[in-house]
Amino acid sequence: MTNPSIDPKPEPATTRLDDILTDTEVGSVFVSNYPPYSFWSDEHLDAVSDVLDTQPGDAAEAVPDLGLYLHIPFCRKRCKFCYFRVFTDKNAAQIETYLAALVEEVEMYRQRSRIDGRALKFIYFGGGTPSYISARHLRSLVSRLQDVLPWDAAQEISFECEPGTLTEAKLVAIREVGVTRLSLGVENLDDSILRENGRAHVSEEVYRVMPWIQQQAFSLLIVDLIAGMVGETWETWRDTVQRTIDLDADSVTVYQMELPYNTVYSKALGGEAGAEIRHADWQTKREWHQYAFEQLQSQGYRIASAYTVVKGQEGDQRFVYRDALWRGSDMIGAGVSAISHMGGVHYQNQDRWDDYLAALARHELPVSRAFPTTADERLTRELILQLKLGQLVPSYFQQRYGVDIIDRFEGPLQALRSESMLSFDANEVRLTPDGMLRVDQLLPAFYDERYQNSRYT
Repeated sequence: MTNPSIDPKPEPATTRLDDILTDTEVGSVFVSNYPPYSFWSDEHLDAVSDVLDTQPGDAAEAVPDLGLYLHIPFCRKRCKFCYFRVFTDKNAAQIETYLAALVEEVEMYRQRSRIDGRALKFIYFGGGTPSYISARHLRSLVSRLQDVLPWDAAQEISFECEPGTLTEAKLVAIREVGVTRLSLGVENLDDSILRENGRAHVSEEVYRVMPWIQQQAFSLLIVDLIAGMVGETWETWRDTVQRTIDLDADSVTVYQMELPYNTVYSKALGGEAGAEIRHADWQTKREWHQYAFEQLQSQGYRIASAYTVVKGQEGDQRFVYRDALWRGSDMIGAGVSAISHMGGVHYQNQDRWDDYLAALARHELPVSRAFPTTADERLTRELILQLKLGQLVPSYFQQRYGVDIIDRFEGPLQALRSESMLSFDANEVRLTPDGMLRVDQLLPAFYDERYQNSRYT
């Protein structure tokens, strides 16, 4: 079986990986979507209306899962490496206005043909800092949202937290509204590094909230770390890893720090004065990442993705949000700058506070740019994102797209195998340990030629 909309094979990568990235330069490395965001534009906004006015699924494909992402863009302060749309200057009245707008936006979605009558499989509170808002605001928001789009049958409700914003009462509220998966943004446990990188919390606040979190018995507690924050050394990193092990979380996520455009650090590095910022190169960050995984594995954790280790046996702990998105599910992205995926159309909301609220005041969805994908682009997107799990199953893509990915991507697969980044046969593609540590640097090898060497955002 073949698909006539699948493009010809990509050419093999010609640049050796060791020549790609050594020092940490300004720009995005972490890959969260495909095609790159820089190709999205307001020229494709009609595609958003078209897909929302169409019933999901057809004779050839089952109705995809549906999720809801809620962007809570408030923070106590902006981290120096942060490039997300966040606000540190909003008062209680402005927060209430924004949360009411979120409900209005979700209500507008419920009235569209693609959404009406469908059940949510997952909900994700992201930010910013969802735990920044008060318990009263959270309970009110969830109550109003459930009146609009019930989520009683959702398999997972995720909630991101910054330790210093949590109180015992707020954690009770977070659990009461149904949160199952709590993500704690620890990042590091050395206070001097936290302060240097602009984090709002210090380690004492992590230890203060842990007993309260344990009392609430969330289904899953995730601790997030960043390898290579400014000022990190082998000594401080070893200490942070050991103290993270002592926290005894259900899962630990380790990201390698990058310097995207429009952050405090990247602007300083690009300035005329040539700022001196002591940050690790990629080889060092990979070594720190590997060290953390080795230490966690020695304590009973297993590797679940390029970034994540979890306790328990295979299948004990699923990340529904991640797995759904990496397999082409529909997702409503509500909030300023939030990103949605509907029926192969990717789009983003207005990223300015006033523009977002003004659109909703006009009873319009606040969409600013979009990109309708081809079948080949959807195939590539799923392939590169699922590769972050460490392996691909060719039969999945054969069944879903009618494509033999070993043949379709023979060039980049052969090139990466020659670099000892992966192995493959007819039944499986599997990253090597070194490939897992630099997976985001490998993924552009699978991009179509038109997207090669483009700015990601």
